[in-house]
Parts: sequence; C-alpha cells; structure tokens
Amino acid sequence: MRIDRIVVNASPLIALLRSGQDDLLPRLFTEVFVPDAVWFEVVAPGRDDAAATGLASRSWVIRCAADPAPGVGEWNLGAGETSVLSYALAKPPIRAVVDDADARRCCRTLGIPMLGTGGILLLAKRRGILPSVETGLEGLRAAGLWLSDEVVTMLKRQAGE
Repeated sequence: MRIDRIVVNASPLIALLRSGQDDLLPRLFTEVFVPDAVWFEVVAPGRDDAAATGLASRSWVIRCAADPAPGVGEWNLGAGETSVLSYALAKPPIRAVVDDADARRCCRTLGIPMLGTGGILLLAKRRGILPSVETGLEGLRAAGLWLSDEVVTMLKRQAGE
C-alpha cells in the first residue's frame, strides 16, 4: 500500500529541517500534517534555529488539531506524540512519523501504521528520489538525531547499500 499521507512528530521534523532534508516530505507525500502540539514544540517562542524558522515558512505543512484518542492517553506520551498518534488513529490510512520508542510501541499495540525518520530516507531511495540513504543518515546524525549503529546498518542493508 502506497504511503501518501503522514502526520509528523517534532523530532523527525526537527532532524529533517536541521539537516536540510525536509524537502523529501512534499516530494514523497501528498499531505503532511503537523498537529498544533507539534507545531508549538518546534516553533517555540525564543527558538531561532533551522527547524523553528524553517517549519514556519514551509507551504506544504498542513496544521491540524488532534483530540486525544481513547487508548493513546494511557501511554503517558508527550503532547506531540499523543497528538500525532491520536490524529493517525482518527484519520486512517494516514501514517504516523515517530522515532520515540514508547510512541512506536503504542503504534504497534494500537495498530497505527508508522514510519521513522530513517524510514523516510529509505522510502525516498526506493522511489528514486535519493541515490543513497548513507549520506542522509549521516546528515540526520549531524543534525542531532540519535540513531544506533544497528539501526543505521539495518537501513543501509534494506536500501541495498
């Protein structure tokens, strides 16, 4: 099933914006939703970095409101993760883009389709947008996204690199 619609959490947005790879989102997906809680986390008052200034200027971002969904609140996730997963649960077949381990466990438990930031690079390679995931992964790490060596190796293997 082709992934066309996503709802994105703060950490993937921040990493993609800081690494200059956020242009992949509108190239890969027809709709990119950002819940208000995530928006305010990224564009917090006083923040003046590539993520904060970049997100506010991206025309492809669709801001949305997300009411807490039953079952998601019980996980005690942050406001952003709760909004992302609640929105995805309420609007199938949308995919949640999250990296947080607890949020990913919640997705698996509640049956919410998900994708991580590294998975976005992998998808971009599979769709012929990126020639290699290795450079993109290095950019994400340089931008502050923690990726274990095991995850990097797995993504490169899946990409045939």
